[in-house]
Amino acid sequence: MAKAIEVTDTNFEEIINSEQPVLVDFWAEWCGPCKMIGPIVEELAGDYEGKATIAKMDVDANLGVPSQFGIRSIPTLLIFKEGKVVDKVIGAVPKSVLADKLEAQI
Repeated sequence: MAKAIEVTDTNFEEIINSEQPVLVDFWAEWCGPCKMIGPIVEELAGDYEGKATIAKMDVDANLGVPSQFGIRSIPTLLIFKEGKVVDKVIGAVPKSVLADKLEAQI
């Protein structure tokens, strides 16, 4: 079963410049809603293996990228296509919402 990729300030550009859509979950260890959506993000990694890249970024360990994208509240999930943000979700949402947004980009 595929797992979400840990993305960092260092490898971020490489990960998002993909042919496939890339969902990045911006989260932190202390964030309650992040803990709620974390297992959903991991499930999506399995569901979309080979069709989309699912990644997570710890905003406490990586300060550059979250500030570049103006991430102020977490969890924030951005969907990238060819390196550009094409969709955004803020807060914990049902799996179906994220799946629909990914499907729209495949």
